[in-house]
Amino acid sequence: MEIVWSSAAAFFAGVFSSMGMGGGGIMIIYFGLFTSIPQVTAQGINVLFFIPIAALSVIIYHIKGLIDWKTALPFAALGIISSFAG
Repeated sequence: MEIVWSSAAAFFAGVFSSMGMGGGGIMIIYFGLFTSIPQVTAQGINVLFFIPIAALSVIIYHIKGLIDWKTALPFAALGIISSFAG
């Protein structure tokens, strides 16, 4: 039964993340309340979970023509550089 709840939490977190509504919060709440995973570990899993969901969202938005790449690329480059600096 645990696999059903875990799968449901992952699915809804992915859906909400793809829509920009903070699906990672669902994962942290699920891990904190329904599993024995510590909060710090849950936050790390949230960060790892974000990467493929963000990539999928970029692909979908690109296909729909909703990304202005001339604006987005400089911000993405600065974000990557800043993440290493941080």
